Amino acid sequence: MDQKVEKFAYDNAIVRNFIVATVVFGIVGMLVGLTVALQFIFPELNFVEYVSFGRIRPLHTNAVIFAFVGNAMFAGVYYSLQRLCKARMFSDALSQINFWGWQLIILAAAITLPLGITTSKEYAELEWPIDIAIALIWVVFGINMFGTILKRRVEHLYVAIWFYIATFVTVAVLHIVNSFEIPVSFLKSYSWYAGVQDALVQWWYGHNAVAFFLTTPFLGIMYYFVPKVSNRPVYSYRLSIIHFWALIFIYIWAGPHHLLYSALPDWAQSLGAVFSIMLIAPSWGGMLNGLLTLRGAWDKVREDPVLKFMVVALTAYGMATFEGPMLSLKNVNAIAHFTDWVVAHVHVGGLGWNGFIIFSMLYYLIPKMYETQLYSKKLANFHFWIGTLGIIFYALPMYWAGFTQSSMWKEFTEEGTLVYPIFLQTVTQLKYMYALRAFGGFLFIVGVLVMTYNLIATAKRGKFIANESTEAPVLRGHHDENETMHRWIERKPVQMLVFSLVVILIGGIVEMMPTFLVESNIPTISSVKPYTPLELEGRDVYIREGCNNCHSQLVRPFRSETVRYQGEYSKAGEYVYDHPFLWGSKRTGPDLHRIGGKYGDDWHYNHMLVPGAISDGSIMPAYPWLFERDLDISSTKEKISAMRTIGVPYPEGYEEIALQDLDKQRQQIVDRLAASPSKIKADKNKEIIALIAYLQRLGIDIKSKGKEALTSNE
Repeated sequence: MDQKVEKFAYDNAIVRNFIVATVVFGIVGMLVGLTVALQFIFPELNFVEYVSFGRIRPLHTNAVIFAFVGNAMFAGVYYSLQRLCKARMFSDALSQINFWGWQLIILAAAITLPLGITTSKEYAELEWPIDIAIALIWVVFGINMFGTILKRRVEHLYVAIWFYIATFVTVAVLHIVNSFEIPVSFLKSYSWYAGVQDALVQWWYGHNAVAFFLTTPFLGIMYYFVPKVSNRPVYSYRLSIIHFWALIFIYIWAGPHHLLYSALPDWAQSLGAVFSIMLIAPSWGGMLNGLLTLRGAWDKVREDPVLKFMVVALTAYGMATFEGPMLSLKNVNAIAHFTDWVVAHVHVGGLGWNGFIIFSMLYYLIPKMYETQLYSKKLANFHFWIGTLGIIFYALPMYWAGFTQSSMWKEFTEEGTLVYPIFLQTVTQLKYMYALRAFGGFLFIVGVLVMTYNLIATAKRGKFIANESTEAPVLRGHHDENETMHRWIERKPVQMLVFSLVVILIGGIVEMMPTFLVESNIPTISSVKPYTPLELEGRDVYIREGCNNCHSQLVRPFRSETVRYQGEYSKAGEYVYDHPFLWGSKRTGPDLHRIGGKYGDDWHYNHMLVPGAISDGSIMPAYPWLFERDLDISSTKEKISAMRTIGVPYPEGYEEIALQDLDKQRQQIVDRLAASPSKIKADKNKEIIALIAYLQRLGIDIKSKGKEALTSNE
């Protein structure tokens, strides 16, 4: 009996929309990144608060991750899913809601982050109303994806779809758990978690945002496009099964490797490190499955720029997923953490893996959807080579800078003193490397602009097929009685979702529950008290300006750090009232956890006003607006109330007298400034006074052995 054939059309319009957004936001995000890189060489580029480094660094990361890579992910999924399921997307309306909702979220990020509206949590800086919008749009995407899978005209799910399902369910869990926060106002909230617990949840999210937003969906895209472009089947179906399940199970455990030598309990650090080492196997399994798919097609690789981009993308993926586990070895992490080595590592993955796999996909899709040939292979090859050079010029100087930083931080004289006691000495040593990094970024952007011209010219010479007509037989629903267990799982998408959910929840639960439920994991310190109202407001100013993008608040248990920062290493109990934690992930400037009392109020005042006058050669931007703007204390009461709700032991009703304490403390600071050698006449109402109060509080809750005033500028 002949099988019934149905005619239908693929929706290419939604794919084109996401591609346009990918290219536009890619250029914008990379230009912001170039600006950030140039600010390290020319601090004068921090000429207004809305483009200061602390404000636009998170704008760069959000634009590249969620706008550039995110839109590309949707484009790849919407194109491949329809063809793998032999079905149009479940709902054109949901597709449009997904597209426009995502662009509005990006617009909201582009407005709020330069304004300093941020939670400060890396890759999760957006405030609570935008978090809710992200969750809603992600659910829309999931409904549309699963609706399409359920109405498919093929029985089994291809490997790419496994990765799409795992991406959807895991990103949803990560985003929701990490976004638990208590709103203070429409655009202000505090993390529900505090200190060590907040750090663990954040890097469980942060590491796995890389895993399940920047990696798994693009592995699915790789599994679709590499065989398509090379016209060869995937090298090994069995390897793809092992790759998938091992990857999603192991990845979720690895977050604590971002917190080695921190106040996180040692058992959690070790657990993260062990699973990070194990990650090499499934990661390289995926890389080899992709590269070996091209076996016998190397002549085509030499000719086809699309395949060239794919080969380098897979190679960069292999390099980054080898380096990541190596960085989670404690002896390597002791060298690399807080240095530019990590910046190099991140960009090998971001530029090499995500960037190049996206470029290969765009070069393949535009000619297909416009029924024409690529306008210029020569321009595509030029893009490939200049992009590759850009990555090299970016990464190598940053690796060198990382080694230089760590070596200078740790070097002692024969007498037992630091060879480079002034932190700024390491910064001035790196300026040429930062210049090379910026040059590499410039080359990469040139390649993207050339690609944009090439794709526009290709589209102009062709005719866009918005609804691509096709046909496929109706799915009968029969299956082999002797099918394997995995065949049985992949035949039923809801089962695949549930199994994926269970697998990814195991690691998170095992790591987080003891940290939250067992008090001995976070021992308290009786001398540690909540922040005063003025210190709390100053901390919010610190967060708004993105100071934790350059300064850590975590002295590690190394002799080089306890000597340099002249205090005890940081203890878990010191952070119990920190909502959110502010440990930082990069030291462009010195650690600040023991800064309280080391300098006078007038030093901080002048340092924030003209950094170069206090520290010759400093690349820190000036903050004149802190001296011009009155501190907004209209929500201080609500902040105190919110903090008490999440466990900070302010007395009941304290918010009613909080402003009196705030005013008393800022008057004390103004009096000290007037009595200082600089005889500064300051206005107590300005934001700078609150920031000074916060900085002077850091690290003074516990007694430090041998704590002395610094005689050199850090």
